[in-house]
Amino acid sequence: MRREIVSGMVAGATGTMALNIVTYLDQALRGRPPSTIPEQTAGELAERAGLDLGEKAGNRRQGLGPLLGVGVGLGLGAAYGLLRVPLREVPLPAAAAALGLLAMAASDVPAAALRLTDPREWSPASWVSDALPHLGYGMVTAAVYDSIA
Repeated sequence: MRREIVSGMVAGATGTMALNIVTYLDQALRGRPPSTIPEQTAGELAERAGLDLGEKAGNRRQGLGPLLGVGVGLGLGAAYGLLRVPLREVPLPAAAAALGLLAMAASDVPAAALRLTDPREWSPASWVSDALPHLGYGMVTAAVYDSIA
């Protein structure tokens, strides 16, 4: 079980790198600004947990946002490692798509629950900007896990 978790975390770290690459490519190609939702979500969660971000709260939120994303990527990778063995009959493309959709939900559901965003109001371009990096995460994480496990 330990091997599956560690392999899943390695795969999740690689998938997180892929998600970031796709996101940064999208920003570079379309000239769009980065989303502030991750830092807003992390900041709100920190405040609700009773953490005082102090005088440099904005800077801390900017650091916490990406760290939250990395944590989600590693955690989902570890969970994938545990679940992939009993679900080995699931074809890799289906497993990758499910993993990508779970990653998307793991970032979007908390932000929506905190009322920082409302996916019902997103444009088609916003959905694509959110879905593609997460599907990239799923594809890379699943492929890397299956290749090293």
